[in-house]
Amino acid sequence: MFFRGSRYEYISDAELTDGAGRTYHYKRMRFIPQLQAASTEAVRQDDRPDLLAYRLVGDPEQFWRLCDANREQRPADLTDTPGRRVGVPAPGTGG
Repeated sequence: MFFRGSRYEYISDAELTDGAGRTYHYKRMRFIPQLQAASTEAVRQDDRPDLLAYRLVGDPEQFWRLCDANREQRPADLTDTPGRRVGVPAPGTGG
């Protein structure tokens, strides 16, 4: 259901059957891990979450790792303030 490398890749599936016998499949709750930032970097004027992730983590689809490390729910909040210091997680942490 989710692509490889997704933040939901390792979250277990669950199902619920209602009173009418319909079964609903869903992912269990994902809790954001407490991460210690390995370093910080400044947001540039025209950064977007994907550009920031490419520059800092090496993969534009890993923007969610930056969100987790900075406790942001909305990726756009990472880059809405140029000059903001963004915490960068150590490789292989979180998720």
